Amino acid sequence: MPQIQEKLKAEVSATLPAYDSILVHVQHGLTSSHRTEIAASIAARFGARLIGIGAAAVEPLAVAEPYAAEITAQLYQQMRQQLQADLDSAETAFRRDAAGVEHEWRRVEAEPAAAVARAARAADLVVTGAARPGERSIYAQADPIDIVMAAGRPVLIAPPAAPHLQARKVVVAWKDTREARRAVSDALPFLVRADEVVVQAVCAERQAEAMKAATSDVVVALRRRGATARANVVAAPDASVADELNAEAMAIGADLIVAGAYGHSRAAEWMFGGVTRSLTAMPQRYLLLSH
Repeated sequence: MPQIQEKLKAEVSATLPAYDSILVHVQHGLTSSHRTEIAASIAARFGARLIGIGAAAVEPLAVAEPYAAEITAQLYQQMRQQLQADLDSAETAFRRDAAGVEHEWRRVEAEPAAAVARAARAADLVVTGAARPGERSIYAQADPIDIVMAAGRPVLIAPPAAPHLQARKVVVAWKDTREARRAVSDALPFLVRADEVVVQAVCAERQAEAMKAATSDVVVALRRRGATARANVVAAPDASVADELNAEAMAIGADLIVAGAYGHSRAAEWMFGGVTRSLTAMPQRYLLLSH
């Protein structure tokens, strides 16, 4: 009997939406290595190909006066050699950490966020890390928000040192926008496999009834796809939206929040008046964002 049940489960899983190719941003260091392991585990779950991309660039150096040109050129060459060594190291770690799944390596000397966004054309899902405090150089660090805005693909942001993503319990941050609808569609491979999905809206008291109708529509649509979904509408100030989402995720034991995002890259005005920025600044759990 257990063998029959497992076979039926496998047959049902094969008919569900899935990610076929996953792109992970790879850097030198243990944090990136952990991120590759996370991406590889997701690839294994969906039977997907894993593409690793190492991307970095040497920041242009300003020449203060003509006599410093030679020294500047030598410094630039040293920096480029270090960049090459870091990319070599990143490739070695990626091939080790992705050994259990079909994988491919790419390296690009370019601003990381732009390079990852371009490479996203080859993938259904992009995995990257949270922005690292104190590192703001666009030549070394890929701001995940920049990737979200440019990639045209769902972006999964992994918190530092997080356990591997289970996605058994998921919170969907709902606002009745194109971006939120896109996020739900992009997250379907996770949502239909989850044990519980909460479609959560946070709004003013006067909007509660309208939000109950909207979230009910989303829940019905998800249930028709096979997801175990329910709605949760909370009346609260805009400033507390991120806290409410994290509180609900903690209450049900969710390790993934799905949200839509809108704006204009670095000068972005984000969903719920800054919620996505709040969620990505110090992520407490995985975030799947779509634009």
